[in-house]
Amino acid sequence: MTTILLVRHGHVEGIDPLRFRGQHPLPLTERGYEEAGLTARRIASAWHPSAVCTSPLERCVVTGARTAGLFGLEPVISEGLQDLNYGEWQWKTYEEVRERWPRLYGLWRTAPHLVRFPGGDSLQDIVLRTADVFRQMTEAFPDDTVVLVGHDSVNRALLLQLLDQPLSAYWKLAQDPCCINVIEFRKDVVRVVSVNDTSHLR
Repeated sequence: MTTILLVRHGHVEGIDPLRFRGQHPLPLTERGYEEAGLTARRIASAWHPSAVCTSPLERCVVTGARTAGLFGLEPVISEGLQDLNYGEWQWKTYEEVRERWPRLYGLWRTAPHLVRFPGGDSLQDIVLRTADVFRQMTEAFPDDTVVLVGHDSVNRALLLQLLDQPLSAYWKLAQDPCCINVIEFRKDVVRVVSVNDTSHLR
């Protein structure tokens, strides 16, 4: 059985007030670095991962490195875990986008599966990337635990696929900083054991 621990990176700027962070380079804040350490200890208390794969963005690499270091591993960069490219919306606040693109912003909040960001990605793009990562991990580690460190949108896209939910349900899943989602894959059967667990951060 493959056990996948799907983790979101720690706290960064742009979460409050909300900005379209996407592929904008952001370091972890002090709070985020502390969250990454708590997450690493939580994982070490219950699992022994054979690999840690992260998005290429610094906030994920650093989050993953805290876990990898406890097991003598080096984080492996996976382009498939790369965050959404928000195009012209990137690093703008939600209010700025709402004022400039009112119709498209409204669609993003109500029917996200119908949106392509101006000059950027759609949710369908990220679904393809994350599906490839899941296949690669289950094939390469059929009897191991693997940690994947991604982003809010990355994790939602993968979880929706595994739960057989439509992309229109994107907003119904919460993915808080440094949450852990536990997924088991055995003989072509997927079981999502837990979603958005942040109990280790309290």
